[in-house]
Amino acid sequence: MGVRIRAGGEDDLEELTRIYNHYVVETAVTFDVEAFTVDQRRPWLLAHPDSGPHRLLVAEEGGKLLGYATSSAFLPKPAYATSVETSVYVAPEHVGRGVGGLLYAALFDVLEHEDVHVALAGITVPNEASQRLHERFGFRLVGSFEQVGRKFGRFWDVAWFQRALAACHTQSSVPPSSSTSPRPGSSASADNRS
Repeated sequence: MGVRIRAGGEDDLEELTRIYNHYVVETAVTFDVEAFTVDQRRPWLLAHPDSGPHRLLVAEEGGKLLGYATSSAFLPKPAYATSVETSVYVAPEHVGRGVGGLLYAALFDVLEHEDVHVALAGITVPNEASQRLHERFGFRLVGSFEQVGRKFGRFWDVAWFQRALAACHTQSSVPPSSSTSPRPGSSASADNRS
């Protein structure tokens, strides 16, 4: 029996939570610091429907979940709507089997048909395996944030990787009355990004 990639759903939530909690408790790859209950993870699940740019795909073999990949909102402001943050988490007992690559291949196939212009991935460093995976899928390093996360008694850097997606529609989501550049005499604040 081979690995099957499909949309994740409510029936997967307990195992998805178990997989994620491993990375929360045992690693610095996510900056969550306390394990989640299934109920606490439900809003995350509901933010990834079966259609649209924000997806959750799972890898399954013989009825067992091997891992998952997501595309999520990058930031909440409307101009970021065509950008997604991607991630992949593999059950610790299945790491090294190529599951992450299978999940990302399927995720990017789906995203090519959505209104997505850019995929971004923040990788806590060091994490050479994740960097290699992202580079294999066309991501390139665009910058690093130094010492932005504190976990396990130390500060961690995050490297940001970016990949363009071909199928993005070019129609602007900015209302016609809005300006795409600051008005004369105005200045952009440092928190304009969030």
